[in-house]
Amino acid sequence: MTERFIKNEQFNFISKQVAWIKDSTKQHLPAGVLASVYDLSNEKILNCIPNMTASQKNILDFSKLKTVEEYEQALEQLVNYLLPFPTVTEQQLKKLFPKSKKLKLPDLSNVDLKRLTYLSWNDSRSNKKYLLYELEGQLVGIECTFSPSTKKNICSICHCHGEVTHFSTVTKAKKLNNPDYYKSIGNLICVDSSQCNKNITDDSYLKDFLKESLLK
Repeated sequence: MTERFIKNEQFNFISKQVAWIKDSTKQHLPAGVLASVYDLSNEKILNCIPNMTASQKNILDFSKLKTVEEYEQALEQLVNYLLPFPTVTEQQLKKLFPKSKKLKLPDLSNVDLKRLTYLSWNDSRSNKKYLLYELEGQLVGIECTFSPSTKKNICSICHCHGEVTHFSTVTKAKKLNNPDYYKSIGNLICVDSSQCNKNITDDSYLKDFLKESLLK
């Protein structure tokens, strides 16, 4: 059985390193400079996943590869080691969003769960966006409101430039001496969450945002 240990955002990071090597080979760089590009990319690939086993490090050791074709073939093989997004049940949804009585999962029949860092969908009836993520081994979810208007800007989650919308969520933080207190967190996020999942190479901001949103 194939050991799956690479997350979507880590695979995206590795893909960008391979793309950098590919682009560098087209620029007619001096041999020494090109060799440095290879070495730096190989080092970044080998260190992009923490706490790897010896066998996992061997899979991500691209240092013996010499050509762009070899890198592309190695990248294709990594798809076999991708960790899929956890299966979500209706019962889990009810537990995560107890106030949303009619909430339904989107159709995931054509979604590649291995290429998801987070799962998000819109409920146009209520102008709500739902976002699910596996945080520290546990599936968590937040409900957000989003603006129907869009603009070109940087997405807070994937840090790429594209079509974004403003969305905000009310945290669970409360103050004992003020029952009416609430804290809202706003962000710009990609309108197309599938494209965002293709772009994201680091989930640090997403983790911090969810921790702050769920902190009681």
